[in-house]
Amino acid sequence: MNLRPVAFIIVLLLFFSCSKEDISTYQEDLVVRLDEEIETVSHKTNEKSQHVDEAFVHWIVNRQQASGLMESTEISNFTSLYDNALAAIFFIQEDRRENAEKIFDYFYSIRETELPLTGGFYQFRKSDGSDAERIWMGDNAWLLIALNQYATKYGSGKYESLSLQLENWIRSLQMENGALRGGTNSDGTEIPNVTEGMITAFHAVKGYDAFHKNMLDFLKKNRWDEELGLLMAWPENPEYAFALDVLSLSKLIFNDLSDDVLFQANKFLNDQTATMSGEMISGYCFDQDKDVIWLEGSAQMAVAFNSIARFDISENIMENIEKTVIQSSMTDNAQGIPYTANFGTSYGSNELWDHTDITPALSSTLWYYFAKTNFNPFDTGKKDMLPTADKFWEYDF
Repeated sequence: MNLRPVAFIIVLLLFFSCSKEDISTYQEDLVVRLDEEIETVSHKTNEKSQHVDEAFVHWIVNRQQASGLMESTEISNFTSLYDNALAAIFFIQEDRRENAEKIFDYFYSIRETELPLTGGFYQFRKSDGSDAERIWMGDNAWLLIALNQYATKYGSGKYESLSLQLENWIRSLQMENGALRGGTNSDGTEIPNVTEGMITAFHAVKGYDAFHKNMLDFLKKNRWDEELGLLMAWPENPEYAFALDVLSLSKLIFNDLSDDVLFQANKFLNDQTATMSGEMISGYCFDQDKDVIWLEGSAQMAVAFNSIARFDISENIMENIEKTVIQSSMTDNAQGIPYTANFGTSYGSNELWDHTDITPALSSTLWYYFAKTNFNPFDTGKKDMLPTADKFWEYDF
């Protein structure tokens, strides 16, 4: 039975039964700017649907190649370590153990040749494993998160040695001040201390010891804006001091961080015309230049709002994202979400790749799945009992 028409009628009845004062108050509380029609029916209960259209699942599953790796889009054989780690988490959540193991088996098979040279796995490669480049700590932390979730769900030690190798390497990147080195660029230069990567590694490395404490100490001294109560991405550059994913992921990782962190992400909200559908949509940019709607990041915000039971806001975000859905050109009955709604720049001033807005992207579609199914990929292994003295975000107002 399709409940949407019934729900729509109920919402309309509720709307007309409210006073003008009630409606005004409710609309003032909305943080996602939407068109008038969507605002009219935005009353939501604190219940979250956990249904996702199978066409999205079908598209994700069909990105897996013979090597076990997941291609990031339909029109190239490009793969990323991050996308593969996210896909492994998806497969574990869907209880598709064999698909997850295909990803892990690939990396397990190259650990003895790649890790002794690099410490961590390369960030990018083709789906046959060739042309590997750039060693980025953050993506390796995501792979460790996926491996930890596999071990927890299936009670298996199959990849324990691989997990230990990754954890030891991530620990070895810590500097005297508590920060983590980011890795190595393709040209041999060092990747700086990246806030988003560090908080991901904080979660990925199990337990709580000096490694974690020292990292929190660095973040407090170097990346925390006490006035705003936010972690900064690039404090040396005021124009790009804040990044969307630092706000959403920090709230998902540090669950007792103030909910206000998510509402301060309003600084990234903007309206754009979606390239493929031609519809005007609202969503979040990577940064405050607000030249593009980052759909992966917007879906991350939906997951974060789910985590604080603000399903009204999450649903509004998702309704906008759904205006960008692209049907697969390669697989029947399959669809996905592009990386961005329109073309523009990524975090900072660098342009995005040329098909970012015209083909489904694995990362965006996976985070859309997480939001639709009310799943937080950081729930497993969350550090809920941190020492109060180390939680720099807790202070008296």
